[in-house]
Amino acid sequence: MKLTDRLFNGAGSLSMAAFPIRMVWIEKEREAQEPPVQIMVSVSKRHFKHAVKRNRVKRQLREAYRLAKLPLMEKIEKTPQRTLLIAFIWLADELYSSAAVASRMEQLLLRLMEKL
Repeated sequence: MKLTDRLFNGAGSLSMAAFPIRMVWIEKEREAQEPPVQIMVSVSKRHFKHAVKRNRVKRQLREAYRLAKLPLMEKIEKTPQRTLLIAFIWLADELYSSAAVASRMEQLLLRLMEKL
């Protein structure tokens, strides 16, 4: 089963949102040479018709995750047999500032760490 199928169609996946970002995640057994956390970023064509805007939002999401991931990585590495699959999905029809995206991403990751 592909990881995306497992993430979106599997029974064990959970989600939460901090508008304009929705996060879907699942924990699974880590296989050899697999990273502790794998992420996916999705921005629908329905929200932004032009690829330039979609790419901007994806860049903002990846950068916000990069800046806020350290505490999550430290927590996940304490359980070396588990890996975390995360998808970030953009929900809004308008662009947000990078600071707003980073703030919402940080909120989501803090809430995720409480649940792990």
